[in-house]
Amino acid sequence: MKIKLPSRQLHIDALKFLASQLIVLHHLIAYGPISDAVSQAAPGVADWFFGQTRMAVQVFLVLGGYLAAKGLSPQGRAWDGSPLSAMGRRYLRLVLPCLVALVLAVASAALTRLWLTDEFIPAAPTWLQGLAHVLLVQGLLGQDALSAGIWYVSIDFQLFALIAVLLWLAHKVLPSTARAGSVGAGVAQTLVLGLMLCSLFFFNRDARWDNWAVYFFGSYGMGAAAYWVGCSRRPSWYLGMLTLSGLVALLADFRERIGLALAVALLLGLFQWLGQSQRSPWLPERLRQMVSTMGALSYALFLVHFPVLMLCNAVFAGLGLSSPWAGSIFLLASWLASLGAAVLFERWVEAPLDRRIRLAAMPA
Repeated sequence: MKIKLPSRQLHIDALKFLASQLIVLHHLIAYGPISDAVSQAAPGVADWFFGQTRMAVQVFLVLGGYLAAKGLSPQGRAWDGSPLSAMGRRYLRLVLPCLVALVLAVASAALTRLWLTDEFIPAAPTWLQGLAHVLLVQGLLGQDALSAGIWYVSIDFQLFALIAVLLWLAHKVLPSTARAGSVGAGVAQTLVLGLMLCSLFFFNRDARWDNWAVYFFGSYGMGAAAYWVGCSRRPSWYLGMLTLSGLVALLADFRERIGLALAVALLLGLFQWLGQSQRSPWLPERLRQMVSTMGALSYALFLVHFPVLMLCNAVFAGLGLSSPWAGSIFLLASWLASLGAAVLFERWVEAPLDRRIRLAAMPA
């Protein structure tokens, strides 16, 4: 099945592709009897993959900030749009496909419980739990997640809302004569980068904030800064400032996740500085198409891989399998089935919903 792709940036899609696969691998290695069987063969390797692949979420945090800056402030200036309208569109684009995926997750969990009893399988949801997921506040209310990784959808929405409000505030506090020039850009970027530094040096160092956007805004803000490198009159200075901020934050409190976020942000900033085009002529057309397709599938894969993982674990347990070889085969089968489900979900759920939201947002 061929996915219709808009104009895309290949390096963005490549990062989405890589990060989404690592997140799927993390969950495959983390949960269920398939994971237990694979771990028997190489427990040290499995433990390393479990610990390291989960940091792939930092790639999405940086990309989220980069794409938010591109959409709301492509010239690095204050934003004169409506935060509520922008948040509403973002909410619908995140939540509508997410709710369909949650229905699949609840149904998959119910089927899985017929053959397998394991703590990673979510219990049947309560009404409060379901409502909390619809409103993206399940983490804030202490409700158990109905699917692995669903916390990120809530955080992504919080982060987008936060940067939208900051860029809008920069527009509101300035006189009309200063909004469009360098002063407007300076105030807008100062607000965003100032909160980025607060996150890096304070909020991100305290796990009690990890249900709130401010905990993750360090990585998100670095992504926004990476995009604005291309808008700066002195991109080398801007990139140097980003590098220095990240290194000082690491010296103050070394966190591998922040090191990875900084590396991704610097890579994106370098592409912006060099003015890379959306296409890479040195790559074969077929490879470019594959990377773009997989990048476009990343959200669908993120949403549907856990229901697939539960069902594959149920089949594995139902067949009475436990050997490392059988576990390895089922792990590969789970990964391939997740990719297939993501293709179908993107084609029949995510893309149609996204088109409806875009059409509804257009002026009459």
